[in-house]
Amino acid sequence: MRGREGACLVVVLLPAASASSSSSSSLVATNNGNATAVVPIRGNIYPDGLYYMALLVGRPAKLYFLDMDTGSDLTWLQCDAPCRSCAPGPHGLYDPRKAELVDCRLPVCSHVQSGSSYSCNAGGVNQCDYDVEYADGSSTMGVLMQDFITLMLINGTRTQRKAVLGCGYDQQGALAQSPASTDGVLGLSNSKVALSSQLAEQGIINNVIGHCLAGGSNGGGYLFFGDELVPSWGMTWAPLLGRPAMENYQTHLYSIRYGGDKVEMNGDELSGLDGGTIFDSGTSFTYLVPEVYKTLLAVIQEQATRSGLVQVESDDTLPFCWRGASPFQSVSDVSRYFKSVTLDFGGSNWFSTGRTMDLTPDGYLIISTQGNVCLGILDASGASIEAMNIVGDISMRGYLVVYDNVQQRIGWIRRNCHNRPTRMTNQFTSLFN
Repeated sequence: MRGREGACLVVVLLPAASASSSSSSSLVATNNGNATAVVPIRGNIYPDGLYYMALLVGRPAKLYFLDMDTGSDLTWLQCDAPCRSCAPGPHGLYDPRKAELVDCRLPVCSHVQSGSSYSCNAGGVNQCDYDVEYADGSSTMGVLMQDFITLMLINGTRTQRKAVLGCGYDQQGALAQSPASTDGVLGLSNSKVALSSQLAEQGIINNVIGHCLAGGSNGGGYLFFGDELVPSWGMTWAPLLGRPAMENYQTHLYSIRYGGDKVEMNGDELSGLDGGTIFDSGTSFTYLVPEVYKTLLAVIQEQATRSGLVQVESDDTLPFCWRGASPFQSVSDVSRYFKSVTLDFGGSNWFSTGRTMDLTPDGYLIISTQGNVCLGILDASGASIEAMNIVGDISMRGYLVVYDNVQQRIGWIRRNCHNRPTRMTNQFTSLFN
């Protein structure tokens, strides 16, 4: 989960960039009809710990890799403004000199600075500064720019549109580690500054996004903007909670089953203090609120012990790992030792089949480099998010997950995510070649 946006009063003067309010023109919706853009994904749960997409930015267009994050608002690139603290990614620093500064008097700036004491026109410059802090303690500081992005539509055409992006010139924590595997973060929440919301506001797409994360060491998959690739049948849908106040993708978790047996919980423990469970592509593993985590962990530990597995404390890949008689090569080697975990999001009645997500062992286990099997369901209190459950990438692998901001719902369906959509051109794969 990528965290929250806050205030920053640092002024950065960028040569050859305009600080005028003329940038507001590209924020006005245009009636271009609804399209769908599709992008390939790379990455994996282990050892990379993230999935990322390729985005073409600027004129002429330059390629950047961005960590795709449905739990984050702002899309930003490591930026030479100049850079105070950056870990250059695979494509170097973004050059903002041909882009436009976003005027701090525009609504998009006040949205990024929501809840802060930010003061526009600090130091006599009308630029929009930002400071983003993430759940892991890392942060990025910078200034909002407006630049062109290139989208590949499934009808075979390309379109260039202006979008608001963060020019991140000061990264701290994990984001400052070098070398970086990505050039920045792609914000995909329902925030007005999220890239999908910007495209919808311009009338290019319906505000729907979807991703299909493939498992295995090669990983990969695809991401799309728009609704043309949403299956017309077979989807499991659950209502989003807290709209419009909540900008993340949260729904209610009613119960958990392990191998078909309900995991007993006390009272309202299951849903956490906020009453919901977040689907977050920016979180590698799945997190449960403390009491729920402890209860499920006890059941899984008992199953592992009965299966003859031995807990290994010397393997610090994840908090709980087990070894067998010989090193494991893949999760399929341990499938017989573990059962499926079923997340029940309710909705079952006389006219409904219910809303469940079944996690087979590869939906919550990994194999470490030492050949041990490790549990990819973690205690939320260890990540300072003890008030909520989070369904992370490990549990979304093998599912097409759709975030429908139009009908305020989230859906999923089993898919082989190595099989990319058929309605696309050969330009789809060229970004990573």
